[in-house]
Amino acid sequence: MDTKKPDTVEEPDFDYQGYSYADYLTWQMDEVVELIKGKIFKKAAASPKRIHQKVSGELFLRLGNFLKGKKCQVYSAPFDVRFPTSSQEDKKIYDVVQPDICVICDPGKLDERGCIGAPDLIVEILSPGNSKTELKHKFELYESNGVREYWIIHAETRDLLIYSLIKGKYEPSRLFTSGDVVESNVIKGFELDLEAFFEDID
Repeated sequence: MDTKKPDTVEEPDFDYQGYSYADYLTWQMDEVVELIKGKIFKKAAASPKRIHQKVSGELFLRLGNFLKGKKCQVYSAPFDVRFPTSSQEDKKIYDVVQPDICVICDPGKLDERGCIGAPDLIVEILSPGNSKTELKHKFELYESNGVREYWIIHAETRDLLIYSLIKGKYEPSRLFTSGDVVESNVIKGFELDLEAFFEDID
């Protein structure tokens, strides 16, 4: 796939579908953007709603406390996750996202710029501006690249859906709501009591 040379990219064309991570690194933009199959996607608003930030921050703290002293590490956005295909060269990587939260259990995937390869767990917190991206484009990206568990939290309706990778395909859980205690199959022993969790958000 042809890409524009990194030193020529100043104002990216949002309809162009050949951008790489090398291009991405040259951009200085007020908006947070991600690359999926070489196409730019805006990551919702520059300043997410307060509830989004509260949910993200509280879950990050809980995961961080649970993983303290363990091999797995948790990161929150902004944090680049790159999905290479044929090569790990910047100019040949066309998928770069910034999940709200991700957990990586293989330290070999971590470098100074983030994660290269599939995290074990990704959490996306939906807001009105990004639901379509999360539910369609990222679902396909995460499934095809082997993200073992994908959580989708809808902050405003206080529910949670988990996709687990089974034989290369995502299988959905039922919709978890207040009163449910959610367990991760990937982060063994981690539980989330949704009623208590969202009470803390208030």
